[in-house]
Amino acid sequence: MSMFEDIPVEVGVIYEGERIRWADTRLELGGPRVDHKFELVRAKPLEEVEDGEIKVIGPDIKDLEKRSYPFGIFIEVAGKEVEEGLEGVIERRIHEYCNFIEGFMHVNQRYDIQLRLNEKSYKKGLNTFNLIGKVLYRLYKSELPILEKIRITFITDKEKVDEMYDTAIKVYEQRDARARGLRDEDVEEFYGCNLCQSFAPTHSCIITPQRFANCGAISWFDGRAAARVDPKGPIFTMPKGECLDPERGEYSGANESLKKNTMGEITRVWLYTAFGYPHTSCGCFEAVAFYIPEVEGLGIVHRGFKEPTVNGLPFSTLADSTAGGRQVDGFHGVSFEYMRSPKFLKVDGGWDRVVWMPESAKERVKDFIPHDVVDKIATEKNVSTIEQLAAFLQEKGHPVVERWKAPPVEAPAEEEKAEVPAEAEALVAAPLLTTAPVAGGFKIILRNAKIRAKTLRVRYRKD
Repeated sequence: MSMFEDIPVEVGVIYEGERIRWADTRLELGGPRVDHKFELVRAKPLEEVEDGEIKVIGPDIKDLEKRSYPFGIFIEVAGKEVEEGLEGVIERRIHEYCNFIEGFMHVNQRYDIQLRLNEKSYKKGLNTFNLIGKVLYRLYKSELPILEKIRITFITDKEKVDEMYDTAIKVYEQRDARARGLRDEDVEEFYGCNLCQSFAPTHSCIITPQRFANCGAISWFDGRAAARVDPKGPIFTMPKGECLDPERGEYSGANESLKKNTMGEITRVWLYTAFGYPHTSCGCFEAVAFYIPEVEGLGIVHRGFKEPTVNGLPFSTLADSTAGGRQVDGFHGVSFEYMRSPKFLKVDGGWDRVVWMPESAKERVKDFIPHDVVDKIATEKNVSTIEQLAAFLQEKGHPVVERWKAPPVEAPAEEEKAEVPAEAEALVAAPLLTTAPVAGGFKIILRNAKIRAKTLRVRYRKD
C-alpha cells in the first residue's frame, strides 16, 4: 500500500520545481501581496505534543476564494534526540516536502513564503489543509525518524497570523545570532545545500560561518546539525580544502563541491564578491545586491520592497538577473545575515560600496553598518533617480565618490581614431559609467564618455 494512497493527488519528487502561474491558481497563501506570512518549527517536550494532530485556525482551503491570504505554518516536534538547534533544519524541509505534492508550489522561506495551489489539483480533491498536513507528517516521519511526535497547525486567520508572525521573527533573530562571532578561518568544514536544485539545477549553496545560505534560513550551525541528523540529505558536509584566495574567499573544497553538485556547470566561486565568480542563486534569496554603474556603487533590495528601486527596476526584475544558478557580474543573491557579516562583499568594498537600499532593509541591519557610512547610504526617502543618487552621494561624501576619480585616458593617435557615424554623438563627460555588467553574458566598458545614439544593434557573429 502506498504511503499516500488516500491523498487525491500524486506525491513525489517528480513534482519538485513545478511552477504554478496565477492564471492556473486556485489560491495563494502568503506571497508578495500580503504583509505577514511565516513558517515556524519549535521543539517541545514529548508530553506537550499530540502525535499526528493537524489543526486549522481560520478558513480551510475549500472556504477560500482566489486571492492571496496571510498564512502561517506552525509545526511542533518532539523526540528524545530533538533539540532547539534542529528547528531551522526541520523548518527548511517544509519547502521540499510541500513541493512533492502535485499542483502545490512552495517558494522562499521563513517570513517570505509563497504557496500556490492550482485549480487542477483542487478539483481532484486537494481541498483541505488536513490532506497537506498528512503528507508533511508522513514525509517527516519517514525521512527524519528522530521526530517521535509531530503536530502541524495551518493558520489563515489574519489576527492569529499577525500575532504569530511577531513571535516567529524573534525566533529567527535568536537563531541567527548564535553564529555571529565564529569566523570562516576558525573551522575546517563548510556545508552545502541542494534544497533548491529542483528550481535551479546549477545552484548549490556554500554555507560558512560568515556567509549564511542565500535564503537566510540555514546557518553554519544549522548545516552541521542537518548533516549529522541526515547524512544523505540535501544539506551535507563539505571539506573546506585549501584557501586559494583569502581576500576573495576562494576555497578548493567549495570549488570541488560546486563542480560535483552542478554537473560541472559551476567550477569556481568567490564567496566575498559580486563580481568575477560570484556565488550562484536559486530564487529563495532574501535580497539582491545589484551594480549601479552610473555611480560605481551597489544597491540592495529585499523581497518585501514593492516599489521600483533607484534604477527604476523592481525586485522581481533584478531577481531574475541572478536567479537560476547563474554567475552574473554585479547581480548577487544575499541573506540579511550575510549583510551583518564582516565578510559582506568584502572585496567590492563592503558597506563602503553600498549606495542605496530601502529604508526598511537599512533599519534591519543598521547596527552592522559602519557609523561613518550609515547616513551616507541613500534610501527611497532620499532619492528616486540615478541623478538624485549621484548628487546625494557627493553631498554626503560617500566613500564611493573616490571611485569616480578615474585616471586620465590618453587620446589615441590621429591614425588610430575610429570613424564615428554621423547619427551618433560622443560627448566628454564626468566618469559616471565605468563597467556595466549586462545580464546574459555581455560586458560593456565605457570610460570618460557619454554616448548618444539613435540606434544600437547587438548582433552575434558566427565566425
